[in-house]
Amino acid sequence: MPTLLEAPPHPAPPSPPAAPAQPAPGISEDWLALCIGLFIFVLSLGLLFGKDVLGWAVTTSVWTTPIKALAPASKGYAGLRPLVALAATYVFLLVVLSVAAKLLRADLKRFASGFTVVFALSYLCWFLGSWAYIAATPDKRQALKIPWSLNLTNESGFIIALLAGLVVGNFLPGVSRFLKEAIRPELYIKTAIVILGGFLGIAALEQRALATSVMFRGACAIIEAYLIYWPIVYFVSRRYFGFSREWAAPLASGISICGVSAAIATGSAIRARPVVPIMVSSLVVIFAVVELLFLPFVAQHFLYGQPLVAGAWMGLAVKTDGAAVASGAITDSLIRAKALAVSGVSYQAGWIMGVSTTVKVFIDIFIGVWAFILAWVWAAKIEPRAGEKVRAREIWQRFPKFILGYVVTFLLVLAIGAAAPRLVPKIKASMGQANVFRALFFVMTFFAIGVLSNFRKLWQEGIAKLAAVYVLCLFGYIIWVGLLISWLFFHGVLPPLVKG
Repeated sequence: MPTLLEAPPHPAPPSPPAAPAQPAPGISEDWLALCIGLFIFVLSLGLLFGKDVLGWAVTTSVWTTPIKALAPASKGYAGLRPLVALAATYVFLLVVLSVAAKLLRADLKRFASGFTVVFALSYLCWFLGSWAYIAATPDKRQALKIPWSLNLTNESGFIIALLAGLVVGNFLPGVSRFLKEAIRPELYIKTAIVILGGFLGIAALEQRALATSVMFRGACAIIEAYLIYWPIVYFVSRRYFGFSREWAAPLASGISICGVSAAIATGSAIRARPVVPIMVSSLVVIFAVVELLFLPFVAQHFLYGQPLVAGAWMGLAVKTDGAAVASGAITDSLIRAKALAVSGVSYQAGWIMGVSTTVKVFIDIFIGVWAFILAWVWAAKIEPRAGEKVRAREIWQRFPKFILGYVVTFLLVLAIGAAAPRLVPKIKASMGQANVFRALFFVMTFFAIGVLSNFRKLWQEGIAKLAAVYVLCLFGYIIWVGLLISWLFFHGVLPPLVKG
């Protein structure tokens, strides 16, 4: 019998009925990204058959007057008001991604409301990042009639989106919870990479005018560079900074191959947690901007007598596509001007930038190859199942499926252009329309990255050490090894002179 000091016994309250288990998604984000990317790519090819399916999509130019920044992607929709084009782009993405959310068993109402905010804030960041005083590179200032700019390219919109996301994720927890269903950085970035394949395919087609020797040298240069780059970054991060394999592999790919795309693909291949490639991607964009601000001027000072060495160096050293091509364009302008002033030599415009772009295209192609290699290595050597031999199925499960879309879009554009050269202008216009969505997916990725990134957790995960590895490897030897390789393969190869 209980004493006065003891509470009388009460029957335990009945346990609440167990919530029904949430059914697993019928399809992964990896496969959905492949399907969405291919869907947008196929729609863009309507131009080849006289059907302008995506011409209404909104483009955002580097601007000085806000009202002139927005326009439909196609002249066929020139009469469409810019804000209507923006609204149509939002509705299209909402419908497509709502289907994906349904397949992922997400709450559709919450996804739709969250996505509306994600799209609005992400696009605002992209718009602000396209302001001429922020985005314009030196070769564009005269046309824009501005005396100065920060030279950051419109990829500064990615950084602004990341910062905006960090504010939401760290200081506005209620907003962060409201957006939860729509914060899907892996779906967004993987879809963008599928579309990127077609965009790079047209870039490769346009560089056919380069000599075969230049193309061959570019391919050799990147293979040589990354057989050196990747193992050293991996070793340094593991041995001297104590990172696990999960961190070291995406970091090595991000610094060595192609920044954001390579880090995401590597993370998928080795089944890293989402935070790993996300953090590496953030560093890639920031450091690419730093390189853009000074490498072209170093090249102008020391390499004006070897212009194609300078072009290859930009492609090997700068780690995002936009920043690498922008670096090539700036270097092209700076070196041609100095060569003319110092030596009286007038090189044809575009060749230096063409080499930068060509080398960068080969680097991007290498992403798919490297993802497959890493998927095999991790399945066979790093995380093998006890007592079992690695099977093709295990490699297939690890292999990032969106890379298949990337390869398909790239090769299909090349095949169509090679079989029917007269279609190349239409293919270029098609990929320009698809690239509108690629840019939007990228900027939404960086906003989502920010929302998911908690400062305290980032510090605990080792963001400071991660940046230290990046600084040490990039500025300690990768830039200079890239210069050496560029010199070995392109020394003495000069662009043609301006006739007359």
